Amino acid sequence: MTLHPKVIDLVMDRVWRLLAALGNPERSLPPVIHIAGTNGKGSTQAMIRAGLEAGGSMVHAYTSPHLARFHERIRLAGELISEAALTELLDECVRANGPDEITFFEITTCAAFLAFSRTPADYTLLEVGLGGRLDATNVVDHPALTIITPVSIDHQQYLGETLPEIAGEKAGIVKRGVPVIVGPQDEAGLAVIEAKAARLGAPVFAFGQQWNVWEERGRLIYQDENGLLDLPLPNLPGPFQIQNAGTAIAALRVLGKDEAACEAAVTRAYWPARMQRLRVGPLVESAPQVELWLDGGHNPAGGEAVAATLARMPARETHLICGMLNTKDVGGYMRPLAAHVTRLHAVSIPGEKNTLPAEETRAAALAAGMDAVTAESVAEALAAIAAASPAARVLICGSLYLAGGVLRDNG
Repeated sequence: MTLHPKVIDLVMDRVWRLLAALGNPERSLPPVIHIAGTNGKGSTQAMIRAGLEAGGSMVHAYTSPHLARFHERIRLAGELISEAALTELLDECVRANGPDEITFFEITTCAAFLAFSRTPADYTLLEVGLGGRLDATNVVDHPALTIITPVSIDHQQYLGETLPEIAGEKAGIVKRGVPVIVGPQDEAGLAVIEAKAARLGAPVFAFGQQWNVWEERGRLIYQDENGLLDLPLPNLPGPFQIQNAGTAIAALRVLGKDEAACEAAVTRAYWPARMQRLRVGPLVESAPQVELWLDGGHNPAGGEAVAATLARMPARETHLICGMLNTKDVGGYMRPLAAHVTRLHAVSIPGEKNTLPAEETRAAALAAGMDAVTAESVAEALAAIAAASPAARVLICGSLYLAGGVLRDNG
């Protein structure tokens, strides 16, 4: 097999060719729920899965990127695919692809479709890798449901410079006659999504129009044309999870699920590296008094979400250990955080060729108004913080690649 020289190349031809060689497994999937958006895709998918599984449904799920190990991307009927099964599937895809070029994401997506087509389940949750219109997952003609979570500026080199351009790419998953759940959007982005849905006769269920969600007296209140739900707050921390929960509940309601499924969605979801409290492991043991958190958000909207979460936490000296990619809007990520942070400790992401050097991350933090220093590693930064401020709150943040390394190292 010749991997494509470009890591990302948004063209569908290679995927269609390989799927045809594999017997078109994408035509034999359990009902598909296809999820695109800039932020909140993973959390929303996790909540939908929790709601469906609580009602007894068997659910396949495909997500990216992985954090600690690659097989996290593929969940078969509720269980992570085994290393042996994944290896066999990838070998089969390599043989079917022959000498033709294909990207890593494309061939692994085809392997996931092959697995999903061969294992019985009630639903298939597909998370878009990048964009939507030309993403390798966008090969299902008639999904049961499509979902577009909040769209913001990210991946401009692939998706366009403006919000309407990016929203147009995300709206590429909308299919003729298939309901589309739309999470909170900028007006310009919403207009693009609604216009695409109107052209295709796709019923729209949009935040602020067909459904709404808010927090009231420590509860999550959801309302649509079928009535009002009074539910516990999401177990995934952060005020932005209210909106993700609303999107998940809207999806479950359109699928005909009951209140018990909606409650399970907000109380049983698990999604690592999204404001995740680390409570065990070598890193925690190295600084036992520190309150240690992990988050993989990496764009301006992610920075705003983390800032909103920190603002609601009890007052405590707060340090960031931050590593980012050189393809991201680093200043846009950091500016919302400056008001909530005592100091940022900049690190390079180990083993990542596109890491922003620690010194450049530090410079961006200084420009954003934060006190900042560099460190050789997460462990070194944590040790320095614990020595100076044993009871500090520490958030490791800036990249899913950094978060994945932390989860691996922390067991």
